[in-house]
Amino acid sequence: MFLFICLFILLCCDLNLGQFETDSQSEPVCPDSCVLQKELDAMKEKLGAMENMLRDSQSQITELKNQASVKVIFSAAAGGTGTIGPFNTDTTLIYKTVITNIGNAYSQATGVFTAPVAGVYYFSIFYHAGGEHEGKLLLYKNNDLMVMTHDHKSDSDTADNGGNTVFLQLQQGDQVYVRLPANTHVWGHDHHTTFSGFLVTQM
Repeated sequence: MFLFICLFILLCCDLNLGQFETDSQSEPVCPDSCVLQKELDAMKEKLGAMENMLRDSQSQITELKNQASVKVIFSAAAGGTGTIGPFNTDTTLIYKTVITNIGNAYSQATGVFTAPVAGVYYFSIFYHAGGEHEGKLLLYKNNDLMVMTHDHKSDSDTADNGGNTVFLQLQQGDQVYVRLPANTHVWGHDHHTTFSGFLVTQM
């Protein structure tokens, strides 16, 4: 139907053009059908631009929905019935009791958190230990130390507690884990020693 109307307008425009003449002091005169054709062309151009804007908006909405659907939350506790450590070398602490692991970014087998998407993440570490050895935990991003918590050895203090938190900007595939330094220890029983984190926002 639209094609028929366009052909009709063009035909009328061609027929009417022969009826109009111009002189040296006037602009060429376009009949109403030609004006209408120009308006239709302008409307088609605007409609095309609006369709492109709509497609771009739909793509952005889809991207935002996909980002909002990514949820990463974990919390795990060091298992066992007694102390963990002291060891002769620095040791990655494996938190065997997984409390929450939405997104499966934390590995119960290795104790390592691997970022599934780029973004800003929040991490926390807490421990409980005795005073007979130094209590200490180190939180790493890949091979770089980010934060730590510790308490000195004490003969009079029979129980020590410590903790720390940090926001880290990670790229996809970056790893975060906790190390127990040589000659230090923590208690592994009763869920005292924990490692937790979650995705704050994607980047």
